[in-house]
Amino acid sequence: MTTAYSFSTGLYIDGRRTDGESGEPIVVRNPATEETIAEVPQSSPADVIRAITAARKAFDEGPWPRMKPAERAAVLLRMAQEIERRLPELVAVNIAEAGSVRALAQTLQTQVPLTHLRDMAERVMPAFAWERPMDPTVAPGIGISQGVLRREGYGVCALISAYNFPFFLSMMKVIPALAAGCTAVLKPAPATPLESLLIGDFADAAGLPPGVLNIVTGDIEAGRELTTNPMVDLVSFTGSDTVGRAVYTQAAASMKKAVLELGGKSANIVRADGDLDGAAGSAFVGITTHAGQGCSLLTRTIVHESVHDEFVERLRARLTQVRVGDPAEESTTMGPLISRAQRDKVERLIGLGEQQGARIVTGGRRPAGLDRGWFVEPTLFADVDNSMAIAQQEFFGPVGVVIPYRTDEDAIRIANDSPYGLAAGVWSANTVAAYELATRIRAGGVAINGGSAGVNPRSAFGGYKQSGIGREWGEFGLDEFLQTKTISWAAR
Repeated sequence: MTTAYSFSTGLYIDGRRTDGESGEPIVVRNPATEETIAEVPQSSPADVIRAITAARKAFDEGPWPRMKPAERAAVLLRMAQEIERRLPELVAVNIAEAGSVRALAQTLQTQVPLTHLRDMAERVMPAFAWERPMDPTVAPGIGISQGVLRREGYGVCALISAYNFPFFLSMMKVIPALAAGCTAVLKPAPATPLESLLIGDFADAAGLPPGVLNIVTGDIEAGRELTTNPMVDLVSFTGSDTVGRAVYTQAAASMKKAVLELGGKSANIVRADGDLDGAAGSAFVGITTHAGQGCSLLTRTIVHESVHDEFVERLRARLTQVRVGDPAEESTTMGPLISRAQRDKVERLIGLGEQQGARIVTGGRRPAGLDRGWFVEPTLFADVDNSMAIAQQEFFGPVGVVIPYRTDEDAIRIANDSPYGLAAGVWSANTVAAYELATRIRAGGVAINGGSAGVNPRSAFGGYKQSGIGREWGEFGLDEFLQTKTISWAAR
């Protein structure tokens, strides 16, 4: 049954809500019950063009890019106040559309983006070097040149986010885009559009000028219009590496800047002297958090052969205690996958792992007694070789693999033998050795002994290789949405 929400689920274009022109709805389903919880408009290409045109006019003619950073920061803080006021509603929507358990919905999914928003307005923007003098230089035969270096908003930005952390991922794009003075068109994933549509309410309450932020829905056609339209200057995309390559190619035709946050198969190295309980806890989090639907989760554990069996047993014991079910129930500790198609993909990879000789230690099936909803048991593979498909391909499901190694050189070779390089971990009592290993892992972030940049707005989030291009969060994320302009003059 469709749920009535207190906010409009219409498109948000030029400061107004609209049903769109296609007349076709997107059906939003609760992944734990398979019930329809909402219907939102399916944006037509014409709807997307209207949104882009509004953003273009707002950037070229409107006040937002020309406001002082402090003025934009004040608007962002008003937005933060409205988000905080409506957090309970946002949490409830996240549980229903994304399938998050309540603890995750209350923290990473909703509260953490609010923390990032406040940090941008209160810390990053006031301290950022928006304009700085350029040291005078003597050019022989020409004279003395001096001037300033200015940082200016990149222009109209297409922001395309993923389904797994709907509000978090959308806000990680909206925050720096607006802070930079850009205008934007946000397109959430079709499976989880509700939290992103709600951002339109927050923009209205904050007094954001019309056209600065526009929100459309849709899938391939809407996305293609955003990535190819010549009025768009920058594309920021979060999703799979397969789609990311298509976005990159489409953006290249009109020389758009592309910021891509893509997949991962993150390695977690456990040395012989590592804290096995801590490392097992880290691997447990990687497998079970949001049913493994996180690109930076540590799901490929590389364990020294001398402690391999003990580690596997400790992790197995933890996984057998997971309560899988409807995240609306307080006792649930792991919810569903987002869709039947995603569950089918995870099950195919599990079957392929068995065919290639890996051993299922626990899990591998659908939970008993859950006839509705897209659930898979938390699953652990041992006897895994890094060349196997389950060690190379991203499950985006609650599945982890354990790979034995003999020497530190082996561990580094295995960790880097991946098309991805988003995150990693190292566990060792020898912190100097752990740090040395961390410097050699080709990944955008490495956690030593459980320490993690995690959700710290002062960190930089992004990956190496096919895990993406560019960085998000804090000043690093802001920098991606800025151009640098040199204004110089001759000294007289």
